[in-house]
Amino acid sequence: MNNLFEILDLHKSYGSGLSKVDVLRGVNLTIKSGETIALVGASGAGKSTLLHIMGALDRPTSGSVMFNGKDIFKLNELSIASFRNHSIGFVFQFHHLLPEFSALENVMMPALIGGMNRDKAENLAAGLLREVGLGHRLSHKPGELSGGEQQRVAIARALVLDPVMLLADEPTGNLDTKTSDEVHALLSEIHKKKGITLVIVTHNEALAARMGRIVRLVDGQFN
Repeated sequence: MNNLFEILDLHKSYGSGLSKVDVLRGVNLTIKSGETIALVGASGAGKSTLLHIMGALDRPTSGSVMFNGKDIFKLNELSIASFRNHSIGFVFQFHHLLPEFSALENVMMPALIGGMNRDKAENLAAGLLREVGLGHRLSHKPGELSGGEQQRVAIARALVLDPVMLLADEPTGNLDTKTSDEVHALLSEIHKKKGITLVIVTHNEALAARMGRIVRLVDGQFN
């Protein structure tokens, strides 16, 4: 497997002077294409911050994030946006679905924003919803779906532009045990079927144990 991501001496701080908070303190991590990684640690350890930097939702204070050999934060803003939109899929604890749109429309949205033809986007979104077990819920709005179904819609949306890496931040944090297990199984199935690289932030040790590698963050550093 090739190195997909290389994180080199990554630091992230907020504030300055006496109010400065060091969240990441010299993180180094190499991720190979097709790997599954669980990122674990106590609340406030810097897990979500690291994930957001990997997905270019936030910038590091210093250090490098290399994707296929290129430092993404040395690219121009248009190229960074393209990387974020086309190479990375995001799944969050709170699914951030748009309540006024149907499941199908929510999944289509990134493709439409990216300029895809509406018919193609609709067919692609419908296919992904069928893959995650929601072929019978295409026209339902988020408020008509269970928590687990909403998260499945969010996973389908994250996959609509065929990313090479899926970043999931506590994807089952709001779900009961049975539904969490179903979402875990779905993510594993997606990885096996698509060969996608998967990095999950989780407090769930059972989910972490299913990943190929566990990485522990303690006070902004890997333990």
